[in-house]
Amino acid sequence: MSTTTPPQNIPKAIGFLMLSALLFSIMGVCIRYASHTVDNATIVFFRNAVGLLIFLPLILQKGSTFFRTEKLWMHTWRSIVGLVAMYGFFYAIAHLKLSNAMVFTYSSPIFIPLIAWLFLKEKMTLSMLIAAVIGLIGVLFVAKPDAGMFNQLSLIGLTASFLAAMAFVTVRALTATEPPERIVFYFCFFGTLISMIPMFWLWRPYSLKELAFLITAGLLANISQIFMSNAYKLAPAGQIGPVNYIAIIFAGIWGFALWQELPDIYSLFGFAFIFLAILLCSPILQNKFKKS
Repeated sequence: MSTTTPPQNIPKAIGFLMLSALLFSIMGVCIRYASHTVDNATIVFFRNAVGLLIFLPLILQKGSTFFRTEKLWMHTWRSIVGLVAMYGFFYAIAHLKLSNAMVFTYSSPIFIPLIAWLFLKEKMTLSMLIAAVIGLIGVLFVAKPDAGMFNQLSLIGLTASFLAAMAFVTVRALTATEPPERIVFYFCFFGTLISMIPMFWLWRPYSLKELAFLITAGLLANISQIFMSNAYKLAPAGQIGPVNYIAIIFAGIWGFALWQELPDIYSLFGFAFIFLAILLCSPILQNKFKKS
């Protein structure tokens, strides 16, 4: 089956992905505050339900034909793996430092080039491999593999990271024929239906403060998703994936500002490696590797 290759604009894609990471880090702050009193299943449900409500005006404006798709199975697969990753990520936010939770979730670029090569047959260049390895080194410096790193929480976080990578690569495949709004809509639609089941048994009245955090998190997450979908429409997943690492730095800033979480020397080295991984995604360095 042949598909039309979407046009590439790597600088714009990187900009969209950086903005997506910033919004996602702010969403993490809202999730952290909400998790003090709200269970994980309810947080996941609100994140998806709010996104579904956002699309109601779009449905009324464009009509139901806009959401007709021949890729329903791919939307379903993307929704399932993305939802499971979301449960793990939100759980990590509630039980780890915000920067460490972001480290686990945004380790997904480590897996993206391999998954994109296996399933999308995208070329895996030397610069992609180097960026992924350098990014992994940065992740290890930030998270520090001590006794508190490799435990049950770590397993949940790394599993979420791998599933998130699969979701990102599926998004790239979908953008060949599907607009970003349709991709996000189906994710919210299936996510709401599935997450409604565990949330139903835990439902209770919520305070205005709790609702404010839950709704804001849902809004930020879905706006972030739209920017992410547009980014992967403009560039191969393996090529821009390491830009996601910058969310760890954003999370570190929020952690310091809100919870006085100070990075140590190892974290600073990790941030430097992460920035280097991002720079390796730039068009200039990509072209240098191609010529070499």
